[in-house]
Amino acid sequence: MFEGNINVKGKEIPKTLLGTSPFIGAAQFGHRARLYQLDLYNQPENILKVIRKSYELGVKGIQLVPYDAVVQALQWAIDEGCDLNIVGTVRPNCESEDIVLLSELGANSMLLHGMITDKLSFNYLELILEEIQGTDAISGLVTHRPFNTTKNLINSTIIDLFDIYMVPVNKNGYLMDTDVFMKNERAELRYLIKKLDKTIIAKKTMAAGILTPNDAFDYLKTLDYVDLITVGIASEAEAEETFTLLADK
Repeated sequence: MFEGNINVKGKEIPKTLLGTSPFIGAAQFGHRARLYQLDLYNQPENILKVIRKSYELGVKGIQLVPYDAVVQALQWAIDEGCDLNIVGTVRPNCESEDIVLLSELGANSMLLHGMITDKLSFNYLELILEEIQGTDAISGLVTHRPFNTTKNLINSTIIDLFDIYMVPVNKNGYLMDTDVFMKNERAELRYLIKKLDKTIIAKKTMAAGILTPNDAFDYLKTLDYVDLITVGIASEAEAEETFTLLADK
């Protein structure tokens, strides 16, 4: 379903990316966030094991949120020969530093974090997107509010300054700002994203572990606007289950 690569502005990006939210103990995981921080972020050798296993299973791209422990584990993986395509996230309050770091790591695309995008400060977004373009990386945006933010982006002054758009997409509507269970809302979200006409990466595809991989991927098969997915993985066993199933879809 998400095998192979997609070409964006002459650069090849794998259609399946290893997500890194579990590695940093992101808040969306609730009580598991603290466990992930202890088991993964505080022990980057365990992050390396997940990256290595995912790579062995055919996942050749990583959606990197460049926190120190994750970068360290990624560098170890690269030193071992894992030739990973990096889609980087530029974090708030350290935009220029992250752009430099991601450029040094060889990221071929950089996306502004949803906390930056969703403020809809178009003058500032323009400055940072142009800074990304100055590195020769593909520029993009992440949103936590796909319904509201997409509506505002369509006719914005920055519409031609980004090519990739990462949005939360899952069957439960978890961490989305619209009720995807309502048919009209789901149809309107599809309409807005199609009208935006960007390369779409779906994130939070398993609703932070609420959905099984099977349910998550079956839902994604019903959508015609998702080009790539990023899937957060917290263990080697989880990687085996998730990416083996995805390969069979």
